[in-house]
Amino acid sequence: MTTVSIAAAKACLDELISKAEQGEIIDIERHGKPVARLSAADQTRAPIDGAWLQSVIDSMPRTQDDSVRKMRDEDRY
Repeated sequence: MTTVSIAAAKACLDELISKAEQGEIIDIERHGKPVARLSAADQTRAPIDGAWLQSVIDSMPRTQDDSVRKMRDEDRY
């Protein structure tokens, strides 16, 4: 973790942002006390296509409703 003063952060903001993008956390201080923290933003994920997901589910083989229970009870020991 890197700690810098507000003045230093203003002078090299581009460099600090590059470090934050790489995963480093930068604390910014005023008069020796931390007042802010610079870190990478969370990347948003693309939404799941509902039609594609349903097609995958529909293509999966069907099983009997009690097949898992039957395997558990018969093959337990």
